Amino acid sequence: MATAKKSRTKSPALTVSVQTRDEAVEAVRRLGDIGREAQRIAHDLNDKVAAMQEEADAAVAPLQEEAAALEAAVHAWANANRDTLTDGGKVKFADLTTGIIRWRNNPPSCRVTGQDAVIALMQGDAGKYGRFLRTKTEVNKEAVLNEAAFFEANPLPGLKIVQGKEFFVIEPHNQEVAA
Repeated sequence: MATAKKSRTKSPALTVSVQTRDEAVEAVRRLGDIGREAQRIAHDLNDKVAAMQEEADAAVAPLQEEAAALEAAVHAWANANRDTLTDGGKVKFADLTTGIIRWRNNPPSCRVTGQDAVIALMQGDAGKYGRFLRTKTEVNKEAVLNEAAFFEANPLPGLKIVQGKEFFVIEPHNQEVAA
């Protein structure tokens, strides 16, 4: 059996080195310049995409109107001839030469309006409606984090408190232009 070849990842060497405070100030300024230039490019791209979207919408609109009119006409014809097309209701589709038309029902759904009132009524007559209520039990993660020392002293399998990561962030200052 052949052994799998291990792939190596090499980190690129640092091409820029900062040795002094002045060099750090200049590097942060350059980071700001790069960020602003990238934003300009992104804005130009968004403008071009918006123009293309407008053009495509204008070209597609008449096609959508024609398709809606054809669909309405076929629907009206199919409903008028449904008995013949479905063999007296034995099937829920009609196979035409160029395609199939179908009559479908969505599955039933349950809609609850005023959920608190419905729950209160069901709880009031639990003998009759109790089986339709659901009780959910879950770990209160906020309480666990508030008492992390307790779980360090009393470890629990499956529960682990993960410390947050430290991030290094550089935020170049951007000047706002008065409107």
